[in-house]
Amino acid sequence: ERPLRLWREYRGLTLQALADRVGISKSYLSQIESGDRNGSIEVMKRIAAALDVSLDELV
Repeated sequence: ERPLRLWREYRGLTLQALADRVGISKSYLSQIESGDRNGSIEVMKRIAAALDVSLDELV
């Protein structure tokens, strides 16, 4: 499993809910989560903050 998906599900968030919190599209978040695309450092920092985890825990 990918850490991003595990943390998102652990926090009880849907893809759309997390995407809204981070300010990105659901499809972009889905691509990051599946590994099809790499998120920028800035986006990954915002995702980590929204999930209340360190950036290291997502990679």
